[in-house]
Amino acid sequence: MKRSQINEILLSADEMIRSYGFALPGFAYWSPNDFKVKAPAAEHIINARCGWDITDYGAGNFDQMGLFLFTLRNGLLSDLQRGGGMCYAEKLLISRQDQLSPMHTHVIKAEDIINRGGATLVIELFGADDAGQFAEDRGGTIWRDGQRYDFSAGEKLRLAPGESVTLRPGDWHAFWGEGGDVLVGEVSTVNDDETDNIFREKIGRFANIEEDADPVHLLVSDYSTWLT
Repeated sequence: MKRSQINEILLSADEMIRSYGFALPGFAYWSPNDFKVKAPAAEHIINARCGWDITDYGAGNFDQMGLFLFTLRNGLLSDLQRGGGMCYAEKLLISRQDQLSPMHTHVIKAEDIINRGGATLVIELFGADDAGQFAEDRGGTIWRDGQRYDFSAGEKLRLAPGESVTLRPGDWHAFWGEGGDVLVGEVSTVNDDETDNIFREKIGRFANIEEDADPVHLLVSDYSTWLT
C-alpha cells in the first residue's frame, strides 16, 4: 500500500468514528515526531501495539480485501499466561462494504465482535477439526448476544447494529460489510497480531508500505522502525 493511501484512510476512518460519537484517545493524534519524543513515557502503548493499523493482508487490493483497525488498549501476553493483570484488549474496526477480512482463527484470543453502527456485518463461520485446523464440513457453537448459538459449516450470520457474537479459538471466521460500511467493536483477551492470526490462505497480516508520502500518524507496524 502507498503511504498516501494509508493517510487518506486514517483521516476518513477518524471522521466516521467521530460521526458515531466516539472519541479516540489523545495518542491517536500524535505526529511521528511526537511519538519519538514521548516514547519513554509511552512504553506500554508501543509494547502493546496500541494505535492505528491498516492492512491489505499483503495482497495489494485494500478495497477488495482489507481492514481498518485501531487498538484502544491491550494487555501483555505475560499477564495472560500468569492469569493476572491486564488480560484484555479493545479495538475499533471499520469493515467496508464488500471488503473481505479473510478466513482466520486464533490460537489464544477469544473475542466479542460487535456491530457498533452502520450497515450489516456479515460473519461467515466454520468449525475446526481435532487439530484446530479449518474444517469445511464442521460447524460449532458460539455465543450470539449472550445466548448459545449452534452454527453450521459456512453459515453466514448477519449482525445489525448492537448485535454481537463471541468467538473462541478454533472458530474460523471471515467478515465484511453488507449494504454499507460498518463500525465494529472488538473486546477480547490479550491481542497479539504478530503471532496469533492463523489464516486459511497463505497471506500476511500487515501491509507492505511504499513510502510515497510522510506519515500523518504512525501505524503499529511502524513502531519497530520509526521508534528505535
